[in-house]
This record gives sequence, C-alpha cells and structure tokens, in this order.
Amino acid sequence: MNLLYKSYYFASYQCDKSRSFYIDFGHKQVKLSFCQLLSIRQKVQAIDISSHFDKDLNYSGIEILTLCNREHLFVFDTLQIIDLKQLLKATFGVLELNSLVTH
Repeated sequence: MNLLYKSYYFASYQCDKSRSFYIDFGHKQVKLSFCQLLSIRQKVQAIDISSHFDKDLNYSGIEILTLCNREHLFVFDTLQIIDLKQLLKATFGVLELNSLVTH
C-alpha cells in the first residue's frame, strides 16, 4: 500500500494490487473502491462546518457519518471533520498529480 496523505487524525492509502483505497480512521481501517471514495468525499463536502459553531443548528458539535451502504458508522467532532475534509482534498489532489505524471 502506498501512503497518499496523512493528516493529524487520519491517513489515506492506495493499493495498486487490489485496485482499492483505504482510509485509516485511527481505530479502524476501511477498504474502499474509487466510487466509495467519491461518495465519502461528497458526503464530507456537504457538511456545513459553520453549523458546528451555531448551537441552534448543531448543539452537540458532532457529525454522524455512514459509509459504504451503512456498513460503517462514525461519529466525528468538529476538529475531526475539518481534518477529514483536508484529508480528502489532499488525497484527490495527490491522485490528480499522479495521473498527470503517469500520462
């Protein structure tokens, strides 16, 4: 497995042999297809981080995220959501750079 990006809480990997991706959430590593990785990116991008600072919109300051057709359930706090957003942005940036180099 090749490390794509490591953030404070999480890390993303790519496995060329199995043609899959992995996200290490610290306590759990999740295997993903590219479509599942795209789905996670879409879910995370849709999270309004400013709502975490408005008690009327998000009193608890947490997000519950289900992945891979509800196979995995995660509860993240505000700092973890910010970190996950950065991880996914950087992961897709690295993938784009890799595609430019190989072509």
